[in-house]
Order: sequence, then C-alpha cells, then structure tokens
Amino acid sequence: MGKIIAVANQKGGVGKTTSAINLAASLAALEYRTLLVDADPQANATSGVGFDPKDIENSVYECMVDGVSAEDTILQTNILPHLDLMPSHIDLVGAEVEMINLPNREEKMKDALRPLADQYDFIIIDCSPSLGLITVNALTAAHSVIIPVQCEYFALEGLGKLLNTVKIIQGRLNETLEIEGILLTMYDVRLRLSNQVVEEVKLHFQQLVFDTIIPRNVKLSESPSFGIPVILHDAESKGSISYLNLAREIVEKNVVAATPEAEAEQEEASDEAA
Repeated sequence: MGKIIAVANQKGGVGKTTSAINLAASLAALEYRTLLVDADPQANATSGVGFDPKDIENSVYECMVDGVSAEDTILQTNILPHLDLMPSHIDLVGAEVEMINLPNREEKMKDALRPLADQYDFIIIDCSPSLGLITVNALTAAHSVIIPVQCEYFALEGLGKLLNTVKIIQGRLNETLEIEGILLTMYDVRLRLSNQVVEEVKLHFQQLVFDTIIPRNVKLSESPSFGIPVILHDAESKGSISYLNLAREIVEKNVVAATPEAEAEQEEASDEAA
C-alpha cells in the first residue's frame, strides 16, 4: 500500500509547492510510482509539471464536490514515466463553502485517495497556504505530513499553530497521522541568520528535522516557468541534488520502518517502556 504524504504549512512562501513538485518528481525518477495531488486553488503544482489549469476538465474540485471518481481525474505526465498528476483548478476556491453542509466533509479527500493507494508507492499532496477545510481534508487523508520551514527570521511563526492542528486532526479525524519531518528550505550558507534558524529548529525539534536541507537555488526558481521539475531542468544543480537526497531519505525511512526487524525493535522498546 502506497504512502500518502501531505506537504503543508499555512504560511505562504516557504517552498511548499516547490517541495511537493520536486519531491514527487525525484521519487518518480527513482522509479517509484508517484501521484502528485494538487490541492491548492492556485494550481501551481499543476502548471509546474506542464499542464495548463484552464484546460483541465476534471480536477480535485470535481472529485471532492461532485463525486467524480479519482481515477477519472488522473493525468499521466509526459515528463517522467512514473509520475501522475491529480490536477487542481481555480474552482477549488469555492469548495470549502460548497462542502460546508456535506456529511463527513473532512473525509472527502480520504475517500477519494485511499482506493488509489495500492496503485502508487507514494502520493504527495500539495496543500494550500491555509488551515481551511481543504487542508484539513488533506491531513485527514494522509499517513504523514511534511512541514516546509523557510530559513528566515519568521521561520517558526505559525509552526506551533500547524503542529496544534496536526494534534487536533490526530485526536478527532486521523489518529494514525504522523509528522514525516520538518524540511528546512531556502537555506543560504552565506547568511548567519540561515545558520541560526537551522540550529534553532534542530534544537527544538531534533529528530523531526530532515537531514536534507534545501538551498536557495536559481534553477529551482526557473524550472516552473518551463513546466518541468528541476531534475529535468538541470539535474546537476544543487536544488535537484537536494530533492533527490530528500526522496532517498524518505524512501530509506519508510523502508526501514516497514521491515519486520524494525517492527520487532519498536515492539521491544514499547515493552521496555511499559
């Protein structure tokens, strides 16, 4: 069964969509069957892999509001053989209002995506920069969440609120939701401030922080204008190498977590704690 990972942070401009696109592309490049779900009305993840949102017939909106089958919304990308897309559309802006009176409105995305889990190794959800109903749907559907954090002064602003939201989701809607990791983005080695943010985040959150840090990189900024991930724009750039390393880190973490040896160690640790 594939792993569903939401990429979420209610703070804008932290590299959330960039991370969702390039992580999904890197997993696909490593030959893992990957589905990128664009759950942001801005549809930047859709255009970022080569599709014009204006030409989309069935999107996440039709899937969640109108009950269209998720399989009928999936588009095969021509850029990477193992990468598919569930696109978004500007109509998704109105979805929260239209869904407000629907029964089990927080579980619409879960109902749509869980049947697809056997078809993919990874499903990556790009969330909108808010903690609204669509993001709640994504966190309810996901097995885990990646939280991108910008290496700048306001890095920790709002992070506590998001972590609190995750706890609420765990308590009420999705008790198995885990934090996959906190991803430090837009790192500039030349800036003392960037290094201070890295130290502070690692001090507070320790093992929750990914080893991989995403640097500021011109190629990362350029690739969306070509409608391709950075790995296809410049495979040797620092941005491309960083996202490949992140993909490998996630694969290793999940493969290790799935082995019988790891499960036995976890059971033994739980018995000792008891």
